Amino acid sequence: MSNIFPFTVLSIPILAIVAWVLTDWFRLKEKRIEAISAETAEKAAQYVAKTERLEQRVAVLERILTDRSALLADEIDRLRDQPLN
Repeated sequence: MSNIFPFTVLSIPILAIVAWVLTDWFRLKEKRIEAISAETAEKAAQYVAKTERLEQRVAVLERILTDRSALLADEIDRLRDQPLN
């Protein structure tokens, strides 16, 4: 029974240190996940904006292809003058 006491006394601080290390490790993992989530959300917003611009351009091109009015040349010139992005 006297052999168990030193083991118990030493195991409590060891367990506390292990728990502290694990807690810090989990906090680090959580911060990494939050950073990845923020980066992913930012990329998704950029993709949405780019997709909207492309959809607008496609809509204009569809209108140009289907519209045979006198404004066709003016619209083509206006599109030529706009930046791509």
